[in-house]
Amino acid sequence: MSSTPPSAASKPATPNSSRWQAYLRDCGTLLDIAEPMLVSGRITRVAGLVMEAVGLKLAVGSACTIPLSNGARIEAEVVGFENDRLFLMPQSDVEGIVPGTRVYPIEVVQSLPRPGAVSHQRRRPSDRGRHLPVGIELLGRVLDGAGRPLDNLGPLNATHAAPLNVRAANPLSRAPIKDILDVGVRAINSMLTVGRGQRMGLFAGSGVGKSVLLGMMARYTTADVIVVGLIGERGREVKEFIEQILGPEGLARSVVVAAPADTPPLMRLQGAAYATAIAEHFRDEGKDVLLIMDSLTRYAMAQREIALAIGEPPATKGYPPSVFAKLPALVERAGNGKEGGGSITAFYTVLTEGDDQQDPIADAARAILDGHIVLNRSLAEAGHYPAIDIEQSISRAMHTITSPEHQKQTRKLKQLTSRYQRNRDLISVGAYSAGSDPVLDEAIALNTKIELFLQQDITERSDINESLGQLASLFT
Repeated sequence: MSSTPPSAASKPATPNSSRWQAYLRDCGTLLDIAEPMLVSGRITRVAGLVMEAVGLKLAVGSACTIPLSNGARIEAEVVGFENDRLFLMPQSDVEGIVPGTRVYPIEVVQSLPRPGAVSHQRRRPSDRGRHLPVGIELLGRVLDGAGRPLDNLGPLNATHAAPLNVRAANPLSRAPIKDILDVGVRAINSMLTVGRGQRMGLFAGSGVGKSVLLGMMARYTTADVIVVGLIGERGREVKEFIEQILGPEGLARSVVVAAPADTPPLMRLQGAAYATAIAEHFRDEGKDVLLIMDSLTRYAMAQREIALAIGEPPATKGYPPSVFAKLPALVERAGNGKEGGGSITAFYTVLTEGDDQQDPIADAARAILDGHIVLNRSLAEAGHYPAIDIEQSISRAMHTITSPEHQKQTRKLKQLTSRYQRNRDLISVGAYSAGSDPVLDEAIALNTKIELFLQQDITERSDINESLGQLASLFT
């Protein structure tokens, strides 16, 4: 009997051979992508916020680094080009740059593929752009627009990274808004009910209590994760919001991305995109996310600064057209995911300086959001907190997520409030005689109860069932 060993071709394949072959194929793909030499350009001009560079051919949105003679580095992003000149927007101050300073493109760091988890790398433009850390490790942390910790609690140790910009989602693949999200604020739960996956605007001027209202929603909401983007606000306000308004309990399940007003405009844009990317990551994991962004107006102003600096002409009250293209691109990233998945319920604050509701950013935001809550300065001055003007506010998804009885009670309360406000002067001077208008008589009788119902202390929580019960009790 022959004892000749079987040929190599006849040997059975090992269980892991296919995985190792796929692993080696992907390693070869990464080697093909890698640049064989270090490419660099040089700075030729610095004018205001923009640097001009030659010698590089990069796409808009690509990241660059500029090493200085003192050992420091400045990171920048390509925001435009003209012929062979690139327009770079720095993420920090430009002090220390001299004519001819070298510029190097930043390659997106891709981890080596693991056996059994084979994926094709860097096929899409978003994969080639800037990636920042995301994941459960970010809960309870405060970050800047570049993903760096601001809270002195050590490194993030995040295992996942996500691109700042993603492809637009198919609107037909998103789940409809059909469930109520409890925000813990009585006036909103009862009169302006918010749905899971809805995008709401908070329209207010300065000093009327919008930050306090956002903090109440962040503490009392039933959402799984809260992502807070503080864009273009004062540094002191950032600290106060985290320590006093949000508090330790709210921060424990929150991720805060702070890009204050003293940061460059690129960091403010990036901070808003980063907060949205973090929320998208949690949504893809099946969680209900509350995204709070304060404010959308500062985001628009940052884009205006960049656009005007690179020569884009203004169109409406100093705002270039690119601003009005950026706003819906950012807002549309929030909302529901696929059926049975997670959701992002978003609140965007919109500054109406001088309480001007016709501000171009306010008009654009009102059109692309699923409702708006207006904070009235006169109510705030009268000590009515939260200063929500229920006459000017509306929730566009309310009719699909609330019962007919709830909608009837809401309409009746709005009618009574409106009737009372329109006849307030007559009532105050005693010119109105009781019995002339039955609706107004009822409004006068219930006015005190309605005002107490719409007010709420910062330490008080009112869930959805309690809010609806108190609304029904007004008319019984």
